[in-house]
Amino acid sequence: MRILLVEDDDRVASFLERGLRAEGYFIVRASDGKEGLALALEGDFKLILLDIMLPGLNGLEVCQALRIKQNHTPIIMLTAMDESQDIVKGLRLGADDYVTKPFAYDELLARIEVVSKRTQTTKNNDDSLIFGPIKFNRDSYVVTLNEAEVSLTVKEMAILELMMTHPGKYLSRERILTNVWGMDMDPMTNVVDVYIGKLRKKLMFDRNQEQISMVETKRGIGYRLIENE
Repeated sequence: MRILLVEDDDRVASFLERGLRAEGYFIVRASDGKEGLALALEGDFKLILLDIMLPGLNGLEVCQALRIKQNHTPIIMLTAMDESQDIVKGLRLGADDYVTKPFAYDELLARIEVVSKRTQTTKNNDDSLIFGPIKFNRDSYVVTLNEAEVSLTVKEMAILELMMTHPGKYLSRERILTNVWGMDMDPMTNVVDVYIGKLRKKLMFDRNQEQISMVETKRGIGYRLIENE
C-alpha cells in the first residue's frame, strides 16, 4: 500500500518511514504543504499521513484543497496535544482520523489499518489496474501478464503501479525516484535504471516472432509502458 507522509520534522519523518517500510508499506515523503499537495494530486496513494503544522501550506489547507478537487484519499492528521480546535476543523474539512503527538507507534499502525479497511468497503472488490495484457490487483498485490502471474519485488511493483497509473506517459528517472524511494535518495544514483532493467525482462511479449518488452525507454526523457499490438 502506498502512503504519502507529509511531515516537516526530519526526526519524526525518518522514524515513521523506517517503521512503516518495515511493515511493507510504500512510503513517499513530502517536507512541506505545497509539495505534499502536489504529490497527493499527482500520485496514486491509498492513505495520507498529514501533519498540521507545515511550512508553505498547513495541513488543514492541504486537506481542504484535496477535498475541493474531489480527491478522497483517506487522511490521518498528525497533531500536537494542544491543537484540539485544529483537530475538529480537520475532521470537518474531510480528514478521516487523527493521532496526537507524541503518539505510540502501535496506535498509528492500528489507525492506518482501521482507516484502510473502512474506506476499502466503499470500493470495488477487485481494485485492479489494467494495461493491455498486464493486470495489477492492488488488493492482493498480484501482477499477471496474459493471465500468468509475474513474480515482482516490492520496488518493481511500486514502479509498475506508478507506470500503470500514468498509462502511455513517459516518467522521468527523477519522478520515479521521488515516488518510489522518497525524497532522501541521491539524484545521481542509478537505482532506477537497475530496477527498470529487471522489470523490462519480466514484462516481455511476442511481436512478429520477436520478444519485445512492454517497458520502453526513451533516452533523456524517461520510461513508459507500451501496448503489445
